[in-house]
Amino acid sequence: MMTTHALLQWTERGLIAVGAGLAIWCAAILIEARFHQAVPLTPPLVVTQTELPGDSHANAPAALAPAPGMLVGRLEAPSVGLSTVVLEGSDDATLTRGSGHIEDTPFPGQAGNVGIAGHRDTTFRALRRIHVGDALEFTTADRLYRYRISKTLIVGPDDVYVLDPTPKPALTLVTCYPFEFVGHAPRRFIVRAELVDEVTRSSGSGWSGGSGWSGGSSRSGGSSR
Repeated sequence: MMTTHALLQWTERGLIAVGAGLAIWCAAILIEARFHQAVPLTPPLVVTQTELPGDSHANAPAALAPAPGMLVGRLEAPSVGLSTVVLEGSDDATLTRGSGHIEDTPFPGQAGNVGIAGHRDTTFRALRRIHVGDALEFTTADRLYRYRISKTLIVGPDDVYVLDPTPKPALTLVTCYPFEFVGHAPRRFIVRAELVDEVTRSSGSGWSGGSGWSGGSSRSGGSSR
């Protein structure tokens, strides 16, 4: 018959084994996330853009969206040290590797409200220190888009109006709130930023040219919700 001492020993060994397994699993996730964070932005990732509604070629077919999990760009908030790759999609598998471009919202360079989601305890943890007026930068394979934060707000999980179309190019970041909540956080922290500038990346080093958004230029009219 198993003694109490032996039972405690087996329980201890079992807990150690479970703990080791969880540690290995967490390490694997962190390694995968770090790998994706280090992926460079290369020309094959450029999203072909269409023209604004009302342009002479407004009826041209819309560009195809990237495949789920595909690299879209890199998002940075220099004031709080945030730097994360942005992948296509907002499912759990994608958000374990980086932040995610929310489906059915425009891409940077397209008209409307670009939606980006991220976890509050990993990629978007730095947002707890963000302030109105801070800068955001979204880098794609061929362009740099500079935004300025215009407001932050806290909403419920069903308040999807924050992703509604906007009359001017905007960027909306979505993460769970409160940041220190244990378990599934009940609310959402929203960061809204307005586009202030756009520059073209040259094929070599550095940046070439650059001017702010112009409503009359032949930028793309993206889908939005």
